[in-house]
Amino acid sequence: MSRPGAAFAQGEDARAIERFLEALAAEAGASRNTLLAYGTDLRASSALLEGKLAIADADGLAKLGEEWATLARATIARKSAALRRFYRFLIDEGDRADDPSAALPRGQVRRSLPKVLSHGDVDRIFEVLDRRCADPARPEDIRAAALVELLYGSGLRATELVSLPRAAIRPNQPFLILKGKGGRERLVPISDRALQAVERWRALVPTGQPWLFPSGKSHLSRVRLYQLIRALGAEAGIPADRISPHVLRHAFATHLLEGGADLRALQTMLGHADIGTTQIYTHVDSRRLIELVNARHPLADSPSVDLAKPEP
Repeated sequence: MSRPGAAFAQGEDARAIERFLEALAAEAGASRNTLLAYGTDLRASSALLEGKLAIADADGLAKLGEEWATLARATIARKSAALRRFYRFLIDEGDRADDPSAALPRGQVRRSLPKVLSHGDVDRIFEVLDRRCADPARPEDIRAAALVELLYGSGLRATELVSLPRAAIRPNQPFLILKGKGGRERLVPISDRALQAVERWRALVPTGQPWLFPSGKSHLSRVRLYQLIRALGAEAGIPADRISPHVLRHAFATHLLEGGADLRALQTMLGHADIGTTQIYTHVDSRRLIELVNARHPLADSPSVDLAKPEP
């Protein structure tokens, strides 16, 4: 009986991985970062199996599991997912007749609920911004106001925000078309408040500057954005571990859902490829509703009935 994938010889892993990555880019439209991540995990696995990843059997993959034993569960889950997709590709291409990936460790991770700011937290942040932007206003404060309005008012990702072109947001146009994670385009709503904040900031950006939020020869970095938001949170009395650009994006989603937003509409606005990612916000909302019932229901403070005790 021939070995699975006998068409592969030792040392041909590199070619199989390259073909897989090319297909991933062409057929799934995978982003550069996704391709780099897949390539890194597959090449590292190939090295552990001495160049025999493409022809590995269950025993070989069990060896990988042993090598990964000390890694974080999220890392194991990511590596296993990359290998499963790789083997599905080999089967589709006719290079293998079997799928050994059942032997891979699952490394399943329970998705934690995102950190969420309350409406009161957000109000305090904007109170700080209003105070900062009062006359005479400093340019950096006007920029901070525009950044926060877009994070909380439109749910932009940090990378999407800092890399916005200067002309991306136009006066009287309450939306922008954005190419986000995975190269997927989406329509992003821009509130009147955000439009006003952006216009006030853009008036201070040189006309020939390509970026809306320039810094040096490029645009504002994600690290600098994080520092600015954390400093703003500290001034608003919010601990550093409870605020970040991504937490403001979570607040955008959670508060919209609380206000009655449709889950599918929220998925589109956030740019999630899978609605399962968006559904985590329903858990946040459900927790809030349970807390509300326990605190506000007329029977919340009533003594409970002991069902085990017989009536006299």
